[in-house]
Amino acid sequence: MAEQTKKGFKMPTAFTILFLLLIIIAIITHFIPDVRSVTLPDFIMAPINGMIGIRDNDLQSAVAEARNSAGGLPAAIAVLHDAGSNLIDVYNRGTSVGAIQVALFVIFIGGFLGIVAKTGALEAGIGFLVTKLRGGKELLLIPVLMIAFAIGGSTYGMAEETLAFYALITVTMLKAGFDPIVSMATVMIGAYAGNLGGTINPFAVGAAIDAAHAVGTSINQGEVIKIGLVLLVFALAIAITYTVVYARKVLANKSNSILTPDQLEQAEHEFLHSGDQEEVYEFTGKRKLVLALFAFAFIVMMLGVIPWEDFGITIFSNSAWLTGAPLGAWWFPELTIWFLIMAIIIGVVYRMPEKEIVREFMAGAKDMVSVALIIGLSRGISFMMTNSGLDLYILNAASNFLSGMSGPAFAIMTYIIYLPLSFLIPSSSGLAGVSMPIMAPLAENLGIVPSIVVGAFIAAMGTVAYFNPASGILMGALEITKIDYGTWLKWVWRLVLITFVMCIIVLAGAMMFLG
Repeated sequence: MAEQTKKGFKMPTAFTILFLLLIIIAIITHFIPDVRSVTLPDFIMAPINGMIGIRDNDLQSAVAEARNSAGGLPAAIAVLHDAGSNLIDVYNRGTSVGAIQVALFVIFIGGFLGIVAKTGALEAGIGFLVTKLRGGKELLLIPVLMIAFAIGGSTYGMAEETLAFYALITVTMLKAGFDPIVSMATVMIGAYAGNLGGTINPFAVGAAIDAAHAVGTSINQGEVIKIGLVLLVFALAIAITYTVVYARKVLANKSNSILTPDQLEQAEHEFLHSGDQEEVYEFTGKRKLVLALFAFAFIVMMLGVIPWEDFGITIFSNSAWLTGAPLGAWWFPELTIWFLIMAIIIGVVYRMPEKEIVREFMAGAKDMVSVALIIGLSRGISFMMTNSGLDLYILNAASNFLSGMSGPAFAIMTYIIYLPLSFLIPSSSGLAGVSMPIMAPLAENLGIVPSIVVGAFIAAMGTVAYFNPASGILMGALEITKIDYGTWLKWVWRLVLITFVMCIIVLAGAMMFLG
């Protein structure tokens, strides 16, 4: 008699989880009288609004005017509550930003990787690297790569850009004897440990300082950098140790993986194309050239998004000849076309026929469509939050709660309050723009250095990013690495708890040190 298949709860897909979050938030708005209830059209259109971005200029101006008036946040909430329109952008600023730019970037990255993969250069290079690291050196991959991603996270807010690396790192880790959890942690936890310890990240630290300056509160950037560096060192040390301990167990015995045997087999089939006739790629000179161009593409990507002129560096000022924007002023439109250009160059250098270049690019792009759709759907959650005024309502309640506190208690509670805010508004620049004009002056009025608020803000954003199901980046990465959210949560929750305790200790210590 055949063994009966064991039935039990199976974690739903990323799409279902995000739709459930949309439903929950929509329902919550009907039980809070001070916010505008989400209507059926609001809910139905949320995924599309999240993808393309929406904005009503008149409503946007009215909310901004109300926020800056004596009425403050309650007045802004009232404007949204009374409005018959739901058209206001998720960032609460003068531009309409949906997820379409990120989605296109991800799709074009898929096409780029499709052409690179066809050359066999990645497989040959990875095989060469794994051969060199055999004999107990495999574990060195983890700290080296995590430190590299953390530097990107701390300096320029590396987040969406990591989506380009998951497939490659997963192949590398599987060939080295690890599992997809290790690759996911190496890239995502590495980058977000850097975001948690943000130093000069323009999309978090820079946006927060600018938002505070806009309402007349001066923040000492040197203090923010010191707090960020301490958070970075501890967060990265914890993350590397946690990941290496797990990876060592998996390397010793695959049965120690948190993934089931079926999930491991599926991952190996997906990324290693396992079979009796698996091709071995020779690391030829032509493939080495492809890898050099591959690395060059990502180096230019990093140069493109770091705002050099903000740091007084002007060597890239005359580099606008390619896209119309100089390096340092690039964002997703420029990055998208850059990877299209590099895909074509790599195809030509490898002497691929024109039809093959097009075919492989389209095949790679197709693999990333589900990731792009997940990103758009997750952005819809943020839009619905902002359009209803629920984010402003929660922020107003938080500021009222903190108004009687001082010292380390203020630092700790600010961090704790920013945790749910980071979940509800996963955009670092968006949350900075909404919250800093309230939280920074509040700290100043209580005699507390406002840099503590920035430290609590970046620490909370980084902590929540480890597990936030409303984050298109996390859900997209899980889709790429073929890990379900429940499995990831089972692995990461202890790391989140340890990081939470560390942040509380560091922020309380910073408050005592800075006074």
